[in-house]
Amino acid sequence: MAATMFQIIGFMLAGIGHFLTCSATAMDMWSLQDRSLTVVTNFYTYSGLWRSCVGTSYGTEQCRPYYTILGLPGLFQAVRALMIVGIVLGAIGVLIAIFALKCLKMGNMEDNVKATMTLTSGVMFILGGICGIAGVSIFANLIVTNFMFTTYSYSEVGVYTFGSALFVGWVGGGVLVVGGVLMCVAFPYHSYSRPHFQILLVSLTLTFKIFGIYQTALSRLTYNHMDGRQSKFDYV
Repeated sequence: MAATMFQIIGFMLAGIGHFLTCSATAMDMWSLQDRSLTVVTNFYTYSGLWRSCVGTSYGTEQCRPYYTILGLPGLFQAVRALMIVGIVLGAIGVLIAIFALKCLKMGNMEDNVKATMTLTSGVMFILGGICGIAGVSIFANLIVTNFMFTTYSYSEVGVYTFGSALFVGWVGGGVLVVGGVLMCVAFPYHSYSRPHFQILLVSLTLTFKIFGIYQTALSRLTYNHMDGRQSKFDYV
């Protein structure tokens, strides 16, 4: 009974988190022009991962896609890759979780097989959520760094702040991780064998190590990116 409860709750949370991650990736308002330093506030610019837009206070907008791939900064393309990887991992995890639900009977599938599928989907949810959080955090760090550099030396490009897509991505990634943790928690209720429990511990340990490596790489990439290189927001 406990395994079924954890599975259902984890599956629902993971589905919601995956939907929010997909929505954040498709949204255009990742960065929004800060109008606190401008005199004319009727026009403002905002951009996402796939196109940049100009909006007005009358509700009209005009968007222009990025017609280049190699011309965009490396960190910006890394954010794209992380979000896409997170979506793919979440989608695969959802498909596996559907067949792993204990409340569904499919042929003569044994409990050990469902237990392995439950653990696999949980790990994929956690990795997908971490990829989503990492991508959004890298983009947010770019905005913060660009804001600090341009506030005291204001240029015609303008200053940008957080868009709504960042918060959607953070929430989606967090919910996806929570759903994956619940799926992993449901794993021991399927099978109490020691090797399976060791696999769970190794998977969780590997996940936290990947998150630690991401934090170290983020600080190094940000330093190299701002060391005399052109910012992504110069393309807007």
